[in-house]
Amino acid sequence: QVQLVESGGGLVQAGGSLRLSCAASGRTGSSYAMGWFRQAPDKEREFVAAINWSGGSTYYAIAVKGRFTISRDNAKNTVALQMNSLKPEDTAVYYCAVANSYGAVVGGTPDYWGQGTQVTVST
Repeated sequence: QVQLVESGGGLVQAGGSLRLSCAASGRTGSSYAMGWFRQAPDKEREFVAAINWSGGSTYYAIAVKGRFTISRDNAKNTVALQMNSLKPEDTAVYYCAVANSYGAVVGGTPDYWGQGTQVTVST
């Protein structure tokens, strides 16, 4: 069992930045991929970013490329999402996710989800 706790959400004006963090605990296995998803009101949950175990491979949704950066610290079992140049359309609940394969995160089928943290970008 893996538990994920997100933090760092909040209210920011358009053009501003936020850094989300997710701490993983429990039996994550010898290696695992991590990622971020988001869900805006009245919309389906969508993929945002993924990172593999070593951190050598990342993948981003086209909507956030060049603005968001995903990173991880395996010693601390954390993954972060640095969000720059935020837009109102980035407003959503952001969810941390973990899977035993990189492909499962990129493909939108992670094994575990966090409870989410709200990000609101004002105009």
